[in-house]
Amino acid sequence: MEKNLTSGSVFRNILYFSLPYLLSYFLQTLYGMADLFIVGQFNGVAHITAVSVGSQVMHMLTVMIVGLAMGSTVVIGKAVGAKQKEQASFAVCNTVTLFMGVSISVTVILILFVKQIVSIMSTPAEAISGTVIYLTICFLGIPFITAYNIISSIFRGLGDSKSPMYFIGVACAANILLDYLFIGGFHLGAAGAALGTTLSQTISVFVSFVAISRGKTGIRLKKQYLKPQPEILGKILKIGVPVALQDGFIQIAFIVITVIANRRGLNDAAAVGIVEKIIGVVFLVPSTMLSTVSALSAQNIGAGKHDRATQTLGYAVVVTIGYGLVVSILTQFMAEPLVGIFTEEGTVTFLGAQYLRGYIWDCIFAGVHFSFSGYFCAYGMSGISFLYNVLSIICVRIPGAYFTSKYFADTLFPMGLAAPGGSLLSVFICITAFFFMKKHRK
Repeated sequence: MEKNLTSGSVFRNILYFSLPYLLSYFLQTLYGMADLFIVGQFNGVAHITAVSVGSQVMHMLTVMIVGLAMGSTVVIGKAVGAKQKEQASFAVCNTVTLFMGVSISVTVILILFVKQIVSIMSTPAEAISGTVIYLTICFLGIPFITAYNIISSIFRGLGDSKSPMYFIGVACAANILLDYLFIGGFHLGAAGAALGTTLSQTISVFVSFVAISRGKTGIRLKKQYLKPQPEILGKILKIGVPVALQDGFIQIAFIVITVIANRRGLNDAAAVGIVEKIIGVVFLVPSTMLSTVSALSAQNIGAGKHDRATQTLGYAVVVTIGYGLVVSILTQFMAEPLVGIFTEEGTVTFLGAQYLRGYIWDCIFAGVHFSFSGYFCAYGMSGISFLYNVLSIICVRIPGAYFTSKYFADTLFPMGLAAPGGSLLSVFICITAFFFMKKHRK
């Protein structure tokens, strides 16, 4: 259902849009964590590592799809804000055409190079076969993962963040049930986790198609709208490609850090993999604010209400800073119990707690630059986000992780600090770009 977000209280609109979106992110994160948790209940460290390494590759692909879909959310949102129904219909249908072609091509390429991908990840020998099987099955499900994410981006562009929440809720419930069936019942290990993930995504897509066929979105889906429109595709790609690339670079940085951890041994690899899952939960609010700012600001920009777009950014920054401070402080006292949820291995728990205590401070700074990223994307200036993320990765994150791993061989705490260090640089660049942009607009 289309929702106009260009009037009324800005803060109330943020809550209206972000809370269902936050729950969607939570369910999607729970969806990913279920694999690791359930595998840990029935299998050893090798299977945990296989799922953690494989799921990190899949997470990278997913966030790049979501980043590319950000272009669709913004283009649709601007059309809705400007009350251009036909333009919105063209944007929706061209999104479908674009992403289906991309997903099929990516699926074929990744299946052909799955072994090379596992090798690049420096996967520990004990976990190689499990990781190959996990990724092969998940790669076959990429068209369904893509379909879910583009459907969600379309609804969010229309101002509806509730429907995607229901879709991922179905997928999450199905994934947990299928994981227990395949991993606990059939003892398939990492392969069972991949089967659960792929089949649950498929179920979610079918449910979303049923909802679309029965819903009233105000968007007309006609055959002629599916024909590629260079102008519309250009707008989508102009915003989406830099976001997808920046998200890809961020995930590459995570993968490089995983490779560094993998070379330290199986326990370090498992500890870093577990912490990445925990961070996924912690970053729910910052990630929600990114998408909320982009969707709300896009509609307001389309309606010519630039002050409301700026107010949306301001509220988001305040929310993320407050949230980040609370979570970072609490985690210093709760690190071991959090990591211990996923494993009973004492060494892995100890190492994971060290890494988490350093990494968690990134929640504050990442929340700020995530909010700015959503704002820049709404203005079609996603290149700014791409720039500061690349600089933070090249200048701080990867070098920081490498050197701290090399010179602090007995602890993962300094290695965890590389992430907040990179985000701090991003925040500085964001603030500078914002004031330059504001001055130029005036």
